[in-house]
Amino acid sequence: MRMVDIIDKKRNGGELTQEEIQTFVDGVVSGEIPDYQTSAFLMATYFKDMTDAERSELTMAMMKSGDHLDLSSIPGLKVDKHSTGGVGDKTSIPLAPIVAALGIPVPMISGRGLGHTGGTLDKLEAIPGYQVEISESDFLKQVRDQGLAIVGATGNIAPADKKIYALRDVTDTVDSIPLIASSIMSKKIASGTDALVIDVKTGAGAFMKTLDDSRKLAKALVGIGKGVGMDCMAIISDMNQPLGNAIGNALEIKESIDLLKGQAPADITELVMTLGAHMVVMSGKADDLETARAMCEKTITDGSALQKFGDMVAAQGGDRNVIDHPEIMPQAKFKIELPAKTSGVVSKVEADEMGIASMLLGGGRQKADDQLDYAVGIMMNKKVGDPVKAGESLLTIYSNREDVADIKQRLYDNIEVRDTAEPFTLIHETIR
Repeated sequence: MRMVDIIDKKRNGGELTQEEIQTFVDGVVSGEIPDYQTSAFLMATYFKDMTDAERSELTMAMMKSGDHLDLSSIPGLKVDKHSTGGVGDKTSIPLAPIVAALGIPVPMISGRGLGHTGGTLDKLEAIPGYQVEISESDFLKQVRDQGLAIVGATGNIAPADKKIYALRDVTDTVDSIPLIASSIMSKKIASGTDALVIDVKTGAGAFMKTLDDSRKLAKALVGIGKGVGMDCMAIISDMNQPLGNAIGNALEIKESIDLLKGQAPADITELVMTLGAHMVVMSGKADDLETARAMCEKTITDGSALQKFGDMVAAQGGDRNVIDHPEIMPQAKFKIELPAKTSGVVSKVEADEMGIASMLLGGGRQKADDQLDYAVGIMMNKKVGDPVKAGESLLTIYSNREDVADIKQRLYDNIEVRDTAEPFTLIHETIR
């Protein structure tokens, strides 16, 4: 069976067989299929989509391409969360210690940035010494001992996805339902978690731009999870503007720590508490969302979530002094304000363009092998609905180059100030 024939079949809209999908996945893992053919297959899939059967076959083939974690040695129901990615989306970082502080094991396998969106692993690596790549045995031990870990794919989890993931980013095939669904669920099924909450983003800063597409993706993800016996549900949350105020790796770690101290912006706090409440109910620790949310909030007020975060950082080789001294992370040389040109109300902030601006500063990857600058990014000083006066700062650019005229122009082109703004909805739907 030739790879060129499989590409041809998918390019022309044909439905691939289990054998053809398995041939593709095996070839990616072995290296027999070169990157240019893998890229051609991804582009054909992007344009022609896949049937439900193809999506399931691709997910399971990717899952079976490597190891399957056995979490049975960890007491209790293991609960995880995944986000489809957005600008300023650092929810996993404070969420995991909040849930773990309630005695719920959180074995979280996360990813790196894709396109204009940030990656949880990239953000955590801004903390001096933090190791995202640890052995399977160390991962299991840490979840048993600390109650949580946030790592990259441990050992040989879904090796096919590792190769495909990097190529999706640089071939502009990220926002494809079968490719997103198989990537997420192959890792989550292989990681052995019992229950999963998925945060599906929708809007300008998400891979799924419309609510209808986001709903389709959420249903595909939940369907795959339930099909293999996993307790699975999804929330569709808004990504038309950045989540929280911070965009950029070190900046988002600081905002995550602020959240664990009860000092974060309202939108990121609300989303974390909503996701946390669902995770607590799924774990069986609470019977309803109201009780579960109160439990999550208590971990902030009593300091147990912040303590748990510090324990995780230290266990993975990081410097827990980052909690009180975020300045130990890389710091940008220049902080440049973007003043409003007119007075009014912020009516639009194009999230994807904010993410691209941060990427162009060095905070994200344009090529798979790009080195990140952890210090750079953007801090939103005004969000949709906020009043602003002419000359007042809309945002602060954190840069290691002084000339940011190109960045300023991009930002001005994608922030609108008008007389009024439409009400902003953070959480759109729940998919079960």
